[in-house]
Amino acid sequence: MTDPSTSSRTGHASLLESPFIDRLGAQLLSAADGVSELVLPLQPDHMNTWDVAHGGVTMTLADVALATAARSLAGNGVGVVTVEMKVNFMQPGRGELRATGRVLHRSTTMAYCEGEIRDSAGHFVAKALGTFKYMRRLAVGRDIKEQRLRSDPSAKPGPSD
Repeated sequence: MTDPSTSSRTGHASLLESPFIDRLGAQLLSAADGVSELVLPLQPDHMNTWDVAHGGVTMTLADVALATAARSLAGNGVGVVTVEMKVNFMQPGRGELRATGRVLHRSTTMAYCEGEIRDSAGHFVAKALGTFKYMRRLAVGRDIKEQRLRSDPSAKPGPSD
């Protein structure tokens, strides 16, 4: 299914905004046909007390890679939310983290995805599996939320999820 609001290069909605992911600094390289690739140049704020990538940064990058792969198969106005996710940490991440995501199975309402993260030396940092629910709106208490659109349509999108 083709989404008219997506870029042909990335297959990713160009008007979605995720301030947290933008602040993290993850960069979308590609997202199409159920596959995604992102990169995160590690900064001092991303490190733990051992001076390697904090596990929360690694998990967030994995979550975004998997969600972006799932979203690349969605129609216009459809987003995803993480239902569950598991991450196995293999070794510390250093330099730049590169995340890939892939949809293994998709139903009309759910996507089951896998992904991995490697560092700039190619070392296997983490493996992730996750389940994502396709949604047009998100109920938060009594409120119904729509996905946030960028206020500046010319702004370069991040790998928002």
